[in-house]
Amino acid sequence: MRRKLRSPLPQRHGLDAARLRLPEEGGWATIRDHLVERLPRVGPDRIDVMLREERIHGLDGPVAVDAPYVPGSFVWFHRDLPVEVPVPFDIGVVHRDEDILVVDKPHFLATIPRGQHIVQTALVRLRQELGIPALSPAHRLDRVTAGLLLFVVRPELRGRYQTMFRDRKVGKEYEAVARHDPALELPVTVESRIVKERGIITAQEVEGEPNARTRVELIEARGGLGRYRLLPETGRTHQLRLHMSGLGVPILGDDFYPVLTEKPLGDFTRPLQLLAKVLEFTDPVSGEPRRFESGLRLAAWDDPWGNSAAGPVVGG
Repeated sequence: MRRKLRSPLPQRHGLDAARLRLPEEGGWATIRDHLVERLPRVGPDRIDVMLREERIHGLDGPVAVDAPYVPGSFVWFHRDLPVEVPVPFDIGVVHRDEDILVVDKPHFLATIPRGQHIVQTALVRLRQELGIPALSPAHRLDRVTAGLLLFVVRPELRGRYQTMFRDRKVGKEYEAVARHDPALELPVTVESRIVKERGIITAQEVEGEPNARTRVELIEARGGLGRYRLLPETGRTHQLRLHMSGLGVPILGDDFYPVLTEKPLGDFTRPLQLLAKVLEFTDPVSGEPRRFESGLRLAAWDDPWGNSAAGPVVGG
């Protein structure tokens, strides 16, 4: 078994260093020449600065500006961070033990680093705030969805919890606020085929064998609004949002469905009224039954678009 290489660089801002393996074949004279070609978005001048400041490391230490190219070797470095608008909401801890961490993620906070969201993500913030550098997610929530997220504390257990989600052995319950349509017969189970193409921000429902299934129930209704319980049996991208929109009652605050509306990343108003409310499963390590319930409540149910000082999701 190949030994896993340990990064020579410590985490920075709660982020692991990026690792690159140098190709076995190539005509580069130096590592610097290869990085210039491989990292066009970084720019030659910036790579030169990183090399001079000893920010790029190999297994034996900092890589010199004129270090010769070594096929099959590895280098590590920390990428420059994008400018991010801080997400002004706290992450609530629901449960913590030596194996797992369950939190209430607020709206507008991505689960893991990606694109323009790096430090302002649940994973990175929790690593820093709780001092758990090896923390890893067992699953993900959309950036605009609030509620329960499960993280794994010990790296050696990560696969067992992630597999549990992959194999649909986790019971999930969501709540949503949307327009109430008295003519809509509920409960109902919605089935459709959902596809998400790379590079396209929205998903689509298309003809074909269904691959997405959601049970929709009405919990209560008042003032023209409904509070809905959503029970997904599958986990397709934007499944709940598409199914609610398809029923004619799109979730309040949905900027994607039925019509895509551009919204600045720093705009924290009108959050999507969707909450991951319950996670329930048999623990793959202890064998014990687990059930966690979010302590958050969707603000639109009590204060429709009032955007009170308590934030887009209030405790309840």
